[in-house]
Amino acid sequence: MSQSYRVAILGATGAVGTELLTLLEERQFPVSELKLLASARSAGLTLSFRGQDIPVEAVSEDSFKGVDIVLASAGASISKAWVDRIVAAGAVMIDNSSAFRMVPEVPLVVPEVNPEAAKEHKGVIANPNCTTILMSVAIYPLHQVQPIRRIVAATYQSASGAGARAMEEVKVQSQAILNGESPTPEVLPYPLAFNLFPHNSKLGDNGYCEEEMKMVNETRKIFGEPDLRVTATCVRVPVLRAHSEALNLEFDRPFDVAKARELVQQAPGVELVEDWEKNYFPMPMDASGKDDVLVGRIRQDISHPNSLEVWLCGDQIRKGAALNAVQIAELLVQKSWLKPAVAV
Repeated sequence: MSQSYRVAILGATGAVGTELLTLLEERQFPVSELKLLASARSAGLTLSFRGQDIPVEAVSEDSFKGVDIVLASAGASISKAWVDRIVAAGAVMIDNSSAFRMVPEVPLVVPEVNPEAAKEHKGVIANPNCTTILMSVAIYPLHQVQPIRRIVAATYQSASGAGARAMEEVKVQSQAILNGESPTPEVLPYPLAFNLFPHNSKLGDNGYCEEEMKMVNETRKIFGEPDLRVTATCVRVPVLRAHSEALNLEFDRPFDVAKARELVQQAPGVELVEDWEKNYFPMPMDASGKDDVLVGRIRQDISHPNSLEVWLCGDQIRKGAALNAVQIAELLVQKSWLKPAVAV
């Protein structure tokens, strides 16, 4: 990384945007110039980067001139609104929204799983959904050795998945309940403090919500397995940060548990956390602020000889969002895959 690059963060003041800023500094990404872009109401704020206060600018048609990489985390509608400008300016957009994930010509990348897909970009690379990223990193090492035939996932998703305002709302609601008051939901549809509910994304005709279908469709695309059987139930839980997932993995023949533990222990981006004597396994409190996905409680499914049970926790804002995007940027730089092939 001897060369340096001009980077823009679109959605710089959000929970993921500020984490992107932190990670660029922590990982010493070769930034020669940094632009912080957000809505007009955030313009004029300043954020610190490498000891300097950088002003936040309102995104405009001229914002992307001379920029090499745009790390976008401002929502699907904003990404769609600016993608043509970004690509026309010659930058590569690494997009954290759902806008382009299932567009066939847009790579959907988890660097530990399908790094080569990034090479095929045409100016846009999609960052997968948080739950999909965490699950993919944890189970792909097993899939490489013995293909997974079916995944049954149950997620326990923290408030951070709905943004910084949702995290603050849980704190306020918790205090209200402890004070004997009724909690008032504003960001999320129902009170989350001391409560949980099925994920609040839009329900489809098949009874699955958008979040659940993201796990189904994105996992198939990342693994390159269009017929992989995946089902998911996604739940919001009163945890501030870090998602958890309970996974049932079915193979075409038995998978040795000891071998599975060994593969997880050796896998990049994963940490095996198991203390069977103390009944100690991954927890959101342990995963918060960490880059690795914590995996544990790997055990034989007693109801099916060809299935394993796996539990994981991962920081939704870091590996589930910002870190994965920065790792994609690092991949582009290391492999010299930065320049777009053609405009989208």
